[in-house]
Amino acid sequence: MQRRTENKIVLIVRRTRIDDLIIRFNTQDQARFYVEHLGADFSDYQAEDRVYKAALREAQSLLAGHGRVQVVQRSFLPNFIFGQEDIVVALGQDGLVANVLKYLDGQPLIGVNPDPARWEGILLPFSVPDLDRIVPEVFAHKRSIHAVTMAEAKLNTGETLCGVNDLFIGPKSHTSARYTIRMGDRSENHSSSGIIVSTGLGSTGWFRSVLTGATTVASAVSGRSVEVEKNRAFSWDANYLFFSVREPWPSKTSEAAITFGKVTAKKPLVVVSHMPEHGVIFSDGIESDFLRFNAGTSATIGIAEKQGHLVA
Repeated sequence: MQRRTENKIVLIVRRTRIDDLIIRFNTQDQARFYVEHLGADFSDYQAEDRVYKAALREAQSLLAGHGRVQVVQRSFLPNFIFGQEDIVVALGQDGLVANVLKYLDGQPLIGVNPDPARWEGILLPFSVPDLDRIVPEVFAHKRSIHAVTMAEAKLNTGETLCGVNDLFIGPKSHTSARYTIRMGDRSENHSSSGIIVSTGLGSTGWFRSVLTGATTVASAVSGRSVEVEKNRAFSWDANYLFFSVREPWPSKTSEAAITFGKVTAKKPLVVVSHMPEHGVIFSDGIESDFLRFNAGTSATIGIAEKQGHLVA
């Protein structure tokens, strides 16, 4: 096929559930035995795999007509170097789009839904056939772009990590996180299950869950209805974040007053770890890509200088 340009298009893909099972059990037959032995429907796994692989083949074929295509597995993203002029396509679920954005630095990202019957696709506004029309428009700078604010954790070790939906600061396992939290001129020692920092893009996810759980518990304990707006989502390009402390424990050595608040450029959140081991900071639910956050490490949580660019 004769391609129209020499521009590079990076197609980000993920493994299906069958792919992961084959890695674990070596063959699809052994994977089938495991799943069906537990009473699950293996045909659903096969249908998902079949639709995704077909969408991948079609996407590669369409993109090859517009530029040089490089296919990259999600697991390689932390070590992949994107060119400044690259166009990036995520053949996803929504989580893949969020995961890709934090590794980009200004490159436009096109979110493509490979299976609209299966995935809701809030961050996947396009189908595979749309690529034939969308990609040339992106190359020509004729598509509108949604700016996406990211959270960033900066450690006193020099390490940094961005979060597109959220950051988690706390223990690697189900133990207590111990730390000092500072917000403005207020400071407390905490013992909790960790801290969640949410962006506007993530405000329909973990942030919404936190608010729902808190108001439900408050209603049950107080005996009266505690209402919260049904839609507390805020803008994707908002110039602020929200933080929430999970299960804060007040004791002789820990307090629980600084548990929720707004983070801005002028008012960052500072957290100093008191955990001798197993302290971590990870973003967007990807626990394998984390910063160590052990005793003496200080993290300043604020708004990242870079923004994500989602093609609309």
